[in-house]
Amino acid sequence: MPGGLTAKGTEALDQALARHVGGENGLPGLVALVARGDDVHVAALGHKAFGDPEPIGRDAIFRIASISKPIAGAAAMLLLEDGAMALDDPIKRWLPEFAEPKVLRSLESELDDTVPATRPITVEDVLSFRLGFGSIMAPGPFPVTKAERKLGLKTLGPPWPPPDLTPDQWIAGLASLPLLDQPGARWRYNTSASVAGVLIERVAGAPLAEVLRERVFEPLGMTDTGFCVPAAKRDRFTTFYAPGAEGEGLRVLDRPDGWWSQPLKWPDASGALVSTADDLYRFASMLAADGAGLLSAESVRLMTRNRMPAAERAENRVFLGDHSGWGLMMLVPASDNGETGNSGVPGGFGWDGGSGTTWRTDMASGLTGILLTQRMVMSPEPTQVVRDFWAAAYEAIDA
Repeated sequence: MPGGLTAKGTEALDQALARHVGGENGLPGLVALVARGDDVHVAALGHKAFGDPEPIGRDAIFRIASISKPIAGAAAMLLLEDGAMALDDPIKRWLPEFAEPKVLRSLESELDDTVPATRPITVEDVLSFRLGFGSIMAPGPFPVTKAERKLGLKTLGPPWPPPDLTPDQWIAGLASLPLLDQPGARWRYNTSASVAGVLIERVAGAPLAEVLRERVFEPLGMTDTGFCVPAAKRDRFTTFYAPGAEGEGLRVLDRPDGWWSQPLKWPDASGALVSTADDLYRFASMLAADGAGLLSAESVRLMTRNRMPAAERAENRVFLGDHSGWGLMMLVPASDNGETGNSGVPGGFGWDGGSGTTWRTDMASGLTGILLTQRMVMSPEPTQVVRDFWAAAYEAIDA
C-alpha cells in the first residue's frame, strides 16, 4: 500500500492554489481533492461567486463538463456486461439514423460530395471516439462546420448554452450530416461521447439521466451528480464565468438559477453533468479498485486500455498531453510513451473539462487528484492553476 501525503506538502498545495483565488483576474473559488492510500486532503478556497460573502464549501456543486464522458462510459460498460450490446455491434440497430452513413471526400467538400461508408459504425467506434465525426484541427470554416452550426448541435464548439434540442432531434441532426472520416479510421474528439449518450438511452430503453442515476450514481453514493441541480441544493451550486473581452475581467455565463435549475432538454453525455469533488472521488476510487462496487475488472481493463498508436497521440497532443492515450470514453496511460514531456499534467486515467475541471488517477504513484473551478477555459492546453495543482499534488506525496 502506498504512503499518504505530507502535512508540509498539503499546506504548500493550499498556498499554491490560494494564489489563483480572488483579485482582479483570479478565480472566485475552487475545490481541490488529493488522495493517496487512506490519506485524503481537500481544499475549499474562495467563494461560489464573486461578491458572495459565504465561503465555498467542500460540497460545492460544479459543472464538470467533459469529466462527464468517463461517467457515461461506465454506464455503457454496464450495458455491455448485461449483454444488451457488444463492442462489435453496428449502432444502426439502435440508431437507424446511421443506417447508411456517407463520408465527405475531403473537409473542403460540399455536403453532397461524399462516398459511402466502407463499413457500419460500431459500438466500439463510438466509445473509442472513432465514429467519423468530431474535432477539426485545421483552420476553417468548412461547409460541414457551417452546417453543424446552423443545426445548433454544438458538437464542434463551446456547448453553452445547452442546445435547445431533444436527444432524438440532436441525433437526427447529426445523422443528416456526412461523416468526416470512414468509421474507425481516425480519432476525433467529443462528438462520439454525445452519440454514446443517445446510444445508452436507446439500448437501455430509458432516459440517460435515469440510467446514470440507477446504474451509476446510486450504487456509488454519488448523491450530488446529475443533469440538474434541484432547489434544495442550489445554495451549493457555483456561478459559472467566462473570460470577458480583452482588458476586461470575467463575465457571468450561468447562475445557479440558470440552465441547470431544471432537467436539461439535451442531457449531453459529452459534458452536461454537475458534481462535487467527493462524488468524483467515489467514481475514481471505483475504477482504481478494478470496478469494485459497480463494474467488472474486465470492463475497467477495456475502458483504461490505450487504443491510440504513438503517431496518433502525437497528432492529438493538444488534447492528450505528453503521457496519455485514449481508451473507451476516457483518457488513459500510454505505456509505450517514454517521453517525460512538459505539458504540466501527469499521466493516469481520467479527463479534463472545459469548465476548468481536471481529474487524474495515477496508479503508478497511487495518487488521485481532482480540481474543480468555475471559469470556462478557452483552449485544451492546461491553465496555470491546473499546472500548479498537479505540481503541488505530486510534491505532497509522502515517499
